[in-house]
Amino acid sequence: MSGSERRPVIGLTTYLQQAKSGIWDVHAAFLSDRYIHGVNSSGGIATLLPPQPVDDDIAGRILDGIDGLVLTGGRDVDPAAYGHEPHPTTDDPDTQRDSWEFALVAAALRRRLPVLGICRGAQVLNVALGGTLHQHLPDIVGHTHHQQGNAVFGTSSISTVAGSRLAGLLGESASAQCYHHQGIDRLGDGLTISGLDEDGVIGAVEIPGEDFVLAVQWHPEETLDDLRLFAGLVEAARTYTHERLPGGGSEATRGRARA
Repeated sequence: MSGSERRPVIGLTTYLQQAKSGIWDVHAAFLSDRYIHGVNSSGGIATLLPPQPVDDDIAGRILDGIDGLVLTGGRDVDPAAYGHEPHPTTDDPDTQRDSWEFALVAAALRRRLPVLGICRGAQVLNVALGGTLHQHLPDIVGHTHHQQGNAVFGTSSISTVAGSRLAGLLGESASAQCYHHQGIDRLGDGLTISGLDEDGVIGAVEIPGEDFVLAVQWHPEETLDDLRLFAGLVEAARTYTHERLPGGGSEATRGRARA
């Protein structure tokens, strides 16, 4: 099998919290299989990356084994990570998961690994790059449509920014399944807005340029009849894999992949 035909390995971050299964009630790492189906159906191989103690070496070793990274949904990012006091509605912090994902983001960006952020993942990417969050969108927009509660997803209309990677994947607009009460406020360093919802809330951000770094505030895994975001990541990961294989890509791109 040639480098261009290899199925890339996509790492997916996970929850780490109490979970019940049959007679067992244990602290466990887990993730909805909809993310896994999104990766598999787009031609990738999914592997889970549960939160654990982390340093630069551990993060680097993890990323040595994957070709792309998905920062998945979950609880709110600790406001202390962006210098804010917690809002009364903000989740209790999961500092282990936050630290784990911040380290993965930093290591992924250094080596120019393809990254897709989903919901919390968009917020993690923004905070990792020095940005801040609105902690409770109803205070900003005056309604709870973005997170209706009881696991009921809302639908938002996203207008993409012309010339962005997001627009190249989805066109001028997209219908998005959303479940979030927080959103991006001040952009992190190097990020640009690539999508806005009908309330003017930031719906997607990306790093301009040839590297695939894109994050959306909605849940594309909830609409697997539309795989364009997962497929975009998998294709970028396939290219990344090819470039770091012996003899793959140009001398410049091989050097980039080793960085």
